[in-house]
Amino acid sequence: MSLLGRPIPRMVELAGEATRGLGRVLEVAAGTGLVTPALAAGAGEVIATDYSDAMVAALEQRVRNAGVANVRCEQADLYALRFDAGTFDAVVAANVLHLVPDLPGALAALRRVVKPGGRIVVPTFCHDETGLSWVVSRALAVTGFPGHRRFTAKSLQQAVEDAGVRVTRTETLPGLIPIAYVEGTS
Repeated sequence: MSLLGRPIPRMVELAGEATRGLGRVLEVAAGTGLVTPALAAGAGEVIATDYSDAMVAALEQRVRNAGVANVRCEQADLYALRFDAGTFDAVVAANVLHLVPDLPGALAALRRVVKPGGRIVVPTFCHDETGLSWVVSRALAVTGFPGHRRFTAKSLQQAVEDAGVRVTRTETLPGLIPIAYVEGTS
């Protein structure tokens, strides 16, 4: 993480700001829970999910270590979320959209579970944002580093808009592989 981590603290800060004061927040593809404590600090309730049982176990450990009581950790498939439509005030999917094989399906799943006018927060690594990130990304791919698509900040924003989300905030967070912070409403 130290190699790619320079934009991550700002991403975590922005995601926490986006959910501050909201009631129910869903975090999908939460991984080990890097963003989860920041979401929990300002939201009433956070349901943090990941597809991998091993990641959910690591997520639960991070939540325990952070001492937050308003987080429930669950295994969930991004494409088959078990929540009713319009359940959440916000949905956060941090650093996952570059990994999903079906981007329109993933964004549709997020839109389905957020309330009308609710927030959708999708900060994502942008492997094609700069010449250096393009080279680093391809070098990482040779080593087996995962990724299905290589966004620029502009192409990520366009994909989110194409999915029917009204983008309300964007910020490009510099780093070896930059992160485009994209936030919008359903």
